[in-house]
Amino acid sequence: MIGSMDRRLARVAWLVLGYVVAVILWGAYVRATGSGAGCGAHWPLCNGEVVPRAPDAEMIVEFSHRITSGLALLAVVALLAWVRRATGHGHPARRAAGWSLVLMLTEAAVGAALVLFQLVADNASMARALFMAVHLVNTFLLLACLALTAHFLSGGRPVRVSSRPVIAGVLAAGFAGLLLAGVSGAIAALGDTLFPATSLAEALAADLSASSHVLIRLRLLHPAIAVAVGLALVFGATRVPLGAGDHRGRRAAHAVTALAAVQVAAGFLNIVLLAPVWMQLAHLLVADALWIALVLLAASALAQDEAATAARVTRAA
Repeated sequence: MIGSMDRRLARVAWLVLGYVVAVILWGAYVRATGSGAGCGAHWPLCNGEVVPRAPDAEMIVEFSHRITSGLALLAVVALLAWVRRATGHGHPARRAAGWSLVLMLTEAAVGAALVLFQLVADNASMARALFMAVHLVNTFLLLACLALTAHFLSGGRPVRVSSRPVIAGVLAAGFAGLLLAGVSGAIAALGDTLFPATSLAEALAADLSASSHVLIRLRLLHPAIAVAVGLALVFGATRVPLGAGDHRGRRAAHAVTALAAVQVAAGFLNIVLLAPVWMQLAHLLVADALWIALVLLAASALAQDEAATAARVTRAA
């Protein structure tokens, strides 16, 4: 049984996850609107000030992202402290929450590096593309750890990969595919922001032109990767073996299937509409939700059986 304190902590963990997703979307808005240089090449100060006294629109957007990111860091710190106080030694949520804090700090470090190295606004270098790729991978790992923290606090059993190596391998391939799709999508979104097209025909011609900037030519990779990964998840998620009474795992499997289908459709709509900011944010939101759903599916599929979990808890006590 999960006590009232445990239920409250679990709800807080899910709320922290939701808030971090919102902060990620706001960060994407900063990139999509070219507001990343709103505070100049200064971090953590904004144009050399703790609080800007005469901010313009770009500065407000960038500064507000820093404020919301700082609050997210504090929320993860508070979550870790509460988890450590409320759970016993060996509880899986402890490790997940600890890694959440580590990845939150690396997330801040990557964001600071983008500003300090001036890899923002209209910078079209490959260095910026590589930093965007690292940023995306770190973001996905952060979301995975926060989702696992909430999952374990909600009654999810510890994960044991070695007990189902074949299933673990299949799921690892799914995660790798989503990471590759996400990285290629981040680079494609950067190309859309820096080199906007006025028509679909113009965009396709630029994608196929050997004289186009490399970020434009790389945009073609993302649809191919995303469709392949999306179709694999649509047809494979519900075939992952789960326990007879694992309703949580089955909900996650159905969520992966539905979100993968929606993501493929949203990707095509994004191309047809020439990647407006609102559509980029919607596309990213579905990508984050799909990643979280796959994490929860994997956690259910690789969960220890009841006997092993009970023995582990007894030893820890």
